[in-house]
Amino acid sequence: MRILAVDPGDVRIGLALSDPLRIIAKPFDIILHKSRQEDARNIINVASDQAASTILVGVPYDQEGEIGAQARKSLRLVAALEEISDLEILTWDESGSSKAAAELSSKTNDQIDALAAAVILQDFLDAEAE
Repeated sequence: MRILAVDPGDVRIGLALSDPLRIIAKPFDIILHKSRQEDARNIINVASDQAASTILVGVPYDQEGEIGAQARKSLRLVAALEEISDLEILTWDESGSSKAAAELSSKTNDQIDALAAAVILQDFLDAEAE
């Protein structure tokens, strides 16, 4: 089963999907942020439509590995997802994913959010394969 990766943002939420063998991550789409509950419902709907069994949410820890304001927002989204779904919900340190995505592409901000989600997911897949 696939993994749906989520790169939460204040304006856009980037989404990426793994292949069914969980080897390769690909940018998928973006969701425009509305409210935590609506975002969670939209993410669950995408996971269901794409046959994802796991949702991986990027959490931007600070330079010391601590939980700052943005990480708290991501963790609140995780809690909202857990409240409405039986899917496996995991977190992954996404520090630097947006910068890495920007370096990989000259695409628009919308596409960079999905690419950042793919960077997070590929990092997770590579670590899982070790």
